[in-house]
Amino acid sequence: MCNFSLDFFYYANINNLNLKDMKVYQTNEIKNIALVGSAGSGKTTLAESMLFESGVIKRRGTVEAKNTVSDYFPVEQEYGYSVFPTVFNVEWNNKKLNIIDCPGSDDFVGGAITALNVTDQALVLVNGQYGPEVGTQNIFRYTEKLKKPVIFLVNQLDRETCDFDTVLSQMKEIYGPKCVPVQYPLNAGSNFNALIDVLLMKKYSWKPEGGAPIIEDIPAEEMDKAMELHQALVEAAAENDEALMDKFFETESLTEDEMREGIRKGLVTRSIFPVFCVCGGRSMGVRRLMEFLGNVVPFVSEMPKIHNTRGEEVDPNPDGPTSLYFFKTGMEPHIGEVSYFKVMSGAVKAGDDLTNADRGSKERLAQLYTCAGANRQPVDQLNAGDIGCTVKLKDVKTGNTLNGKDCENRFDFIKYPNSKYSRAVKALNESETEKMMAALTKMRQEDPTWVVEQSKELRQIIVHGQGEFHLRTLKWRMENNEKIMISYEEPKIPYRETITKAARADYRHKKQSGGAGQFGEVHLIVEPYAEGMPDPTLYKFGGQEFRMNIKSKEEIDLEWGGKLVFMNSVVGGAIDARFMPAILKGVMARMEQGPLTGSYARDVRVIVYDGKMHPVDSNELSFMLAARQAFAEAFKNAGPKILEPIFDLEVFVPADYMGDVMSDLQGRRALIMGMDSEAGYQKLSAKIPQKELANYSITLSSITGGRASFTTKFASYELVPTDVQNELIKKHEAEAAEED
Repeated sequence: MCNFSLDFFYYANINNLNLKDMKVYQTNEIKNIALVGSAGSGKTTLAESMLFESGVIKRRGTVEAKNTVSDYFPVEQEYGYSVFPTVFNVEWNNKKLNIIDCPGSDDFVGGAITALNVTDQALVLVNGQYGPEVGTQNIFRYTEKLKKPVIFLVNQLDRETCDFDTVLSQMKEIYGPKCVPVQYPLNAGSNFNALIDVLLMKKYSWKPEGGAPIIEDIPAEEMDKAMELHQALVEAAAENDEALMDKFFETESLTEDEMREGIRKGLVTRSIFPVFCVCGGRSMGVRRLMEFLGNVVPFVSEMPKIHNTRGEEVDPNPDGPTSLYFFKTGMEPHIGEVSYFKVMSGAVKAGDDLTNADRGSKERLAQLYTCAGANRQPVDQLNAGDIGCTVKLKDVKTGNTLNGKDCENRFDFIKYPNSKYSRAVKALNESETEKMMAALTKMRQEDPTWVVEQSKELRQIIVHGQGEFHLRTLKWRMENNEKIMISYEEPKIPYRETITKAARADYRHKKQSGGAGQFGEVHLIVEPYAEGMPDPTLYKFGGQEFRMNIKSKEEIDLEWGGKLVFMNSVVGGAIDARFMPAILKGVMARMEQGPLTGSYARDVRVIVYDGKMHPVDSNELSFMLAARQAFAEAFKNAGPKILEPIFDLEVFVPADYMGDVMSDLQGRRALIMGMDSEAGYQKLSAKIPQKELANYSITLSSITGGRASFTTKFASYELVPTDVQNELIKKHEAEAAEED
């Protein structure tokens, strides 16, 4: 315990954390907020100002000085980007605001998705210089999918190129009339120091150093504009409650409290997206923002209930059974694993013994903490809806649920996007491969969008991620933190082989070497298989008819996709039925190594119709080897073709770049399926071979200046063009010759 305490106080003093006894907050005093937005929108800087203004830290750090509460991992300080979501909390007006500062880069979208799932409100930052960017659009789509309330915050109003009116116009064009300003700046740009709040109908201004505002009446020259926006806000608030609407029709006004109530209800139903103004770098507008978050943002209890894996609603009731969901794992020096959780129901106390619903193990939560980045403060109890962390658990992984007595909840509500960028990885020193795999497994606990695959088929270890920068970050951490040097290369493509026509072959395996010999002869027919095909009755090869009398049939779903249908049509006892499993085994062995490129074969029907056996020398091995050779010969004569994996591709791109993006896709053998408009962007749908996706994220970013994004999903296997097939076969033959 002594060592741990030293570690704790080492971290607690980073950034001059203001330590004080932590209050136990009730469920109706807790609000959970995800701080999201594009890279460069200023989330980390705003988080620092929120911590400073609420008294959690004594001075503000900066990204440039590498001393912020949020970006405290070495890799984040190296690149100047947030890589992991950072949990922190502040108290404002006796409310506890749990806030998760999320990475802005699309490569690290897993952090934002995690945060949006365990919080009840999205605070979406918009860069005042550029307006809604591709990252803003991506995040907004996730808020739609998860039905989370949204508050827009236009940040960096002190930048020379900031044009608030243009940004607001863009937002209304994309997100519709639900975007309703609560504030507007008086002089956005390098001289920004004041704004008008049309909810409170006051002017807020600041000295150059920011901080506490000077609150005054609205100047006469701004009153008409302020009243117009005030009325629009009143109307938007009234629309969310029948009683408020009736009052609005009668009096054409609402009190401040009534407006707050209407806005809160509108947030829950996503009927209103309030727009605030702030300059996070100079702490202007931050206090007013936190006041609104504390007063108006919905409580945990006002949001739709989470369902467990059995589909049952779980009420965030502090008096209910204890249930914790672990949504994030951090790996920190001096401490090891830090496990972050949300109390889904009940209450948890330091020293509680709980059961892991996913792994069956028992866990004691010796200590509980609330979080502010690397800083942690002990707390005796956390109630339903609250977010905290603990350390040194024995067997808890990201996504696990811990339950108290008589509780059997499990949760699995976070769904991550498919990978977009893959690389084969290997340790430069082969003896460190096992150590590398252990490190990769550990890293995936921190970021579930890193997916590690040990491919038996391709004989490669493949790391899948969200983009080139995502995997570059992994490499940096592997080499700098774990001291394991690694290399990346383009992964092999999991091609498949199939046939296009029927063919027959026979093979006799005969071996005599003194004593018992080996003998087995197999005659078989292969043909392409399609779902629902009728059983065969007659084949013709070289003018000869072969009639089938099917005695048995096996349909085998292949683990690599597709089917093998194996039929026994042997008559007259030419092959004993006891040898059929061996024949099937021989066929399967050859299916695992197709004759064209050594890839898996699929969608083949095999009919064994004749053969011979020896009363003494026939055995399972003989028939397995005979079947393997007969199948290989028939396959080669059956019009073999190579199949390649095809993916569904959706690209979200500004209209200005559509022509360049389409031109690039056509050069990648993509088939354009359609185009549509969505939230101010063009959505282009296509089907594209996996091989052509290898560096697509890098190219798309280059073409569009980072303003486009895409998603992929496996669709099907399709025949490769003849020229591509010939090239693949030549390459395989050359590789085989080298190995020989």
